[in-house]
Amino acid sequence: MSAGWRARLAALAAAFAMGVSPAVAAAPDPVAGHDGMVVSAQHLASEVGADILRRGGNAVDAAVAVGYALAVVYPQAGNIGGGGFMTLRLADGRTTFLDFREKAPLAATATMYQDAEGRVIPGLSTDSWKAVGVPGTVLGLETARAKYGTMSREALMAPAIRLAREGFVLGQGDAGVWALEHDGVARDPGMARIFLPQGRPLTKGDRLVQADLARTLALISAKGPDAMYRGPIGAEIAEASRAGGGLITPQDFAAYKVRELKPIECDYRGYHVVSAPPPSSGGVAICEALNILSGYDLAAMGFHSADEVHVLVEALRRVYVDRNNKLGDPDFVANPVAQLLDPAYAARLRAGIDMAHATPSSTLGPPSMAHEGHNTTQYDVLDAQGNAVSVTYTLNDWFGAHRVAGRTGIVMNNEMDDFTSKVGAPNMFGLVQGEANAIAPGKTPLSSMSPTIVTRDGKVALIIGSPGGSRIITITLEAILNMIDHGMNVQEAIDAPRVHAQWLPDVIYVEPYALSSDTRRLLEARGHVLKDSGHWGIAEGIVTGAPRLQDRGEEAGRVLSVSGPPLAGATMFGGHDSRQPGGSAEPVR
Repeated sequence: MSAGWRARLAALAAAFAMGVSPAVAAAPDPVAGHDGMVVSAQHLASEVGADILRRGGNAVDAAVAVGYALAVVYPQAGNIGGGGFMTLRLADGRTTFLDFREKAPLAATATMYQDAEGRVIPGLSTDSWKAVGVPGTVLGLETARAKYGTMSREALMAPAIRLAREGFVLGQGDAGVWALEHDGVARDPGMARIFLPQGRPLTKGDRLVQADLARTLALISAKGPDAMYRGPIGAEIAEASRAGGGLITPQDFAAYKVRELKPIECDYRGYHVVSAPPPSSGGVAICEALNILSGYDLAAMGFHSADEVHVLVEALRRVYVDRNNKLGDPDFVANPVAQLLDPAYAARLRAGIDMAHATPSSTLGPPSMAHEGHNTTQYDVLDAQGNAVSVTYTLNDWFGAHRVAGRTGIVMNNEMDDFTSKVGAPNMFGLVQGEANAIAPGKTPLSSMSPTIVTRDGKVALIIGSPGGSRIITITLEAILNMIDHGMNVQEAIDAPRVHAQWLPDVIYVEPYALSSDTRRLLEARGHVLKDSGHWGIAEGIVTGAPRLQDRGEEAGRVLSVSGPPLAGATMFGGHDSRQPGGSAEPVR
């Protein structure tokens, strides 16, 4: 943990003592700009995106460039060996969603992670070549560029190729994860050759050079996605998979398709929410929760009061029952989206909430849970014309399956763990899921990734999202509530301490300083079980007009950027999660 974050935690403690909202007391000012904004978990990638905007590219161009740059400078989660989602809101008001999530290999089976007695084999879905799904990032980014971008693939990939070939110097935020992941990285010779070049974890001040990845990126730049899906890159990944006992073949790459889908949309207190549809559970879960919570005056209850946390958790219990048992890949299961988003359905769920007592999760649904990796990454882009892009993409765990494919330099995902290995058995993130998310050939696993765009009066108001596995939903939801109901600015809303509940296990996870002692006692008296946790998530957000949604049109230009004086005429404000010191919000001015 950085000294800066420790100082913010001390400020949080002081804020509670004084009765001040801890988010307001601890957060720095948002970064201000007027011609574009890029926010990501690695400052070099943010700078790449901002430079694309300065050169005349639109938000989609910048998003593609950032995606490739993160594969180089944030290899623990940024990727071309994984997949993800992109939510778009174009300047003309159109909304759309690109699904480039990983898919199960054609040889996959529903019981592939079970032994002869039907028991889940530990580690097989997370730490083996059988854990690897067919990656979609390269085709996803190219689909976005070709359909909605304006610049050439070569121009957008050039910064990533340069960063891989010449290397970059690691800061503390970059190096920390390598120390934590040393054992996993060391087990694979290909990983160790890149990330442990002297037999030790890279540290602050070291230069990371990725020559193999540079060659791979250069080939994709020159030949397009065919280099991966019908050419030598995919063939090399398939051969590495075969040699390691995995299932991916060249036919899996040839069969891969990106889906363009209609986003999930809903309204909350005058704001319009545009988010991720199945195979993501995120948009459905967020909108279902907002529908339930719309019946309560959260602002009057107060930020993280006992009443607010109680109704939030009670709503989430019910939402995650639906999320874990009713949603899946729309090509394989019928998702009851209309029912789950019906205000009448929310009213019925709300009627079952007792303000005096916690509802035992075991009474709400079938006895099953779901799991999903925490280590994804989010980035947001807004251009001067009003095009907005929210992207969440992932390897699942930090460094995915901890395997590099041959000499491609590509870190491979372990996304197959997001499927239901066995009904009732928790995955990496503790999620217990049902038959709707069972493994099948060519199927996409259910996800919590929730790249979200919020509009007001027909204009973009907020872009928000985060990594965090099953906690992505609650991170994104809480940021929205913090801004709409509690009046926080984008940085305060992101930095505010978090709580999380997901039906099973039947506990409320609590970040440091998220709840006062009095609030904890009141919640426990209602029957809630609290479990202290470290910090989670790395949210990224952009708001327009003013740092606070309520002040749009009134406060523009009166905020300080983090690094400079007041910016006259500022129209957009970025916030990067202080939990991850290596990222940044980069304005175009």
